[in-house]
Amino acid sequence: MTKYIVSGYIGFDNFGDEAIAHVLSEKLKKSGAERVTLISSNPEKTMRIHGVASCGMLNFLPSLIESDVLISGGGSLLQDVTSLKSLIYYLGVIYAALILNKKVEIFAQGIGPIKSRFGQLLTAAALKHASKISVRDKLSQNLLKSWGIQSESVNDPVLEMEFPRLQKTGCVGVQLRGFETLTEEFMIRLAKQIKTYFSEKEIIVFSLQDKIDAKVCSRFAELLRQEGLAPKLKFNLDMDGVINTVSNLEYLVAMRFHANVAGLKSGVKTLAINYDPKVAQLAEEYNLPMINLNQEDLSYGFERLVSD
Repeated sequence: MTKYIVSGYIGFDNFGDEAIAHVLSEKLKKSGAERVTLISSNPEKTMRIHGVASCGMLNFLPSLIESDVLISGGGSLLQDVTSLKSLIYYLGVIYAALILNKKVEIFAQGIGPIKSRFGQLLTAAALKHASKISVRDKLSQNLLKSWGIQSESVNDPVLEMEFPRLQKTGCVGVQLRGFETLTEEFMIRLAKQIKTYFSEKEIIVFSLQDKIDAKVCSRFAELLRQEGLAPKLKFNLDMDGVINTVSNLEYLVAMRFHANVAGLKSGVKTLAINYDPKVAQLAEEYNLPMINLNQEDLSYGFERLVSD
């Protein structure tokens, strides 16, 4: 029997990454794994939520030594857009496993963007020693191919989850995340479109990771109030809370990748806000209407949303 240790963005109260950890943990348990350990920023909470062992992000070495296989993923761990420090950390876990002669698998990741040449060299060198690599998009697969590394293309793990398809309440959900190119001007344009198309409906503005989303969601709710609307704000949602919130919606305007996935899986009419290539690719693959952060006129996306 095999002992697995999983490296991911776990324990940060991010819906998408917690959902991925849930899917992967269940897969490994069903496959007969002797033990599954999740590396987490909050091991106690992670053990409670996912029902597996957990260790801290800075003291993972004892658990790694006792494991047979390191799984790195899913999500977008190997990129330096967030920070080079983040890339170095997740590569450091992989290199530690390789030095200890552990088997390394890359699971359903979105690789890149990696802007620094140093980061590219470190990533390519590590992944050339992985025994198995699966990626969730063609951009990642093409990047690896340019480095001479073969990979398998798979769906994002959250697409495998079962989401309830509830009777719709007529509510409109808006999910935004803090991001450097999300401007006040865009949010003002977005608020005006929400008023134009949904002034008679209940509006819910919700966060998928409060540390990053809460400030911008609060500001957007304020802009909606300036338009004469009365939005509800939802913070501190756990995985089930997000699923229940999205599943009850009739319409969803969403920025985060996994918010759009949740809308798709719940049968909610969804308008994607393109802030990252992975969102644009999801919208293209599933024919979702989409708007861009630098777009002046948002009406076409909203027309598609209400007419589809």
